[in-house]
Amino acid sequence: MRAVVTGMIATYPVGGVVWDYGQYLLGLERLGFDVFYLEDTGWQTYDPTRKEYGEDGTYGARFLQQSLADLSPSLTDRWHFRDMNGKSYGIDATTMAEIVAGADLFLNVSGGSLLREEYMRCRRKVFIDTDPGWNHFVNFPKWDRRPGWQGSRGYRAHDHFFTYAERIGQPDCALPTLGLPWQPTRPVVIPERWRPAPPGNRWTTVMTWNNFQKPIEHAGVTYGSKEREFGRVEEIPSRAAASFEVAVGGAGVPHDRWRSLGWSVIDSHSISETAEAYRSYIQSSRGEFSVAKNVYVATRSGWFSCRSICYLAAGRPAVIQETGFSGIIPTGEGLFAFSTPEQALQAIASVEADYSRHQNAAQEIARLYFDSKRVLCDLLERIGLG
Repeated sequence: MRAVVTGMIATYPVGGVVWDYGQYLLGLERLGFDVFYLEDTGWQTYDPTRKEYGEDGTYGARFLQQSLADLSPSLTDRWHFRDMNGKSYGIDATTMAEIVAGADLFLNVSGGSLLREEYMRCRRKVFIDTDPGWNHFVNFPKWDRRPGWQGSRGYRAHDHFFTYAERIGQPDCALPTLGLPWQPTRPVVIPERWRPAPPGNRWTTVMTWNNFQKPIEHAGVTYGSKEREFGRVEEIPSRAAASFEVAVGGAGVPHDRWRSLGWSVIDSHSISETAEAYRSYIQSSRGEFSVAKNVYVATRSGWFSCRSICYLAAGRPAVIQETGFSGIIPTGEGLFAFSTPEQALQAIASVEADYSRHQNAAQEIARLYFDSKRVLCDLLERIGLG
């Protein structure tokens, strides 16, 4: 069987993004699929060396080609990227359209591809919403207002709809369904790609300070990104018997304030220039300590991080902010959910008191709940490809 997986590796050419989408490619390969990668967002691409967006897709295309080759030799020549000006890289556009038309599965992860006329011929078009909140409050309504084919064949033109908001539809989840039959799913990890290394001394995380150009407003409620949550825990280093580091990018980061509170602060691009650099950073960490985007927390979405699953698979315990996921994924060993600084401190102390036990528990959670075989087999069964 053939699968086409979309993503945003050329759009956001950094190491963590390679793993976000690359593990879907590798996971489907493990299940016997003939896999191709497609990226056709119609957006500008980011150049991390210049820290700016632009219309030229050359940097992103080079990064994409090298990253896929590093992930798997089979992917070296199995990709197509179209930049916002229509220039194609990799497989030519006509050939890619034929590949999509003959595919058994079009897995549109994060909406990494527009649904052009030539892509509509695939009989199983599956949308995976990886950013609930931004999508449900802003992006999806904006698509509905677009003129012509982009509006009529936006996200609604898919055949199946999955979301990382595993609690969508629950009475206390504030995310609108927009009239679509959303099914829960979660990010995937390839455990054998994250073999544990000797742990370091610092609890770490990797994050973007403010993903949104302006706050999200919906039904009289204002939502934000991590800048609305981090202040609640910024004094943790001065209160815990552990060391902490944050690798951060974005505008307006309060570097000096964080350092004065005991954080080690580094530029996120310095540890994510490649997928291997990103993996090495996680493997050399002691664990992950992180907040989530405010919109994930406040809506009780049940969202879980594709970054955190890599920490878990590497045997790194994770203490992360509650989004409602603790009602779905077991916590208390290897993985902890916190809503208050006191809960976070207690979780960190628990891990430090019996580190090896929590290391093993972290790996077990990754294997039982996020292994690509389990997650993808469940998804495939629900769309008739089981």
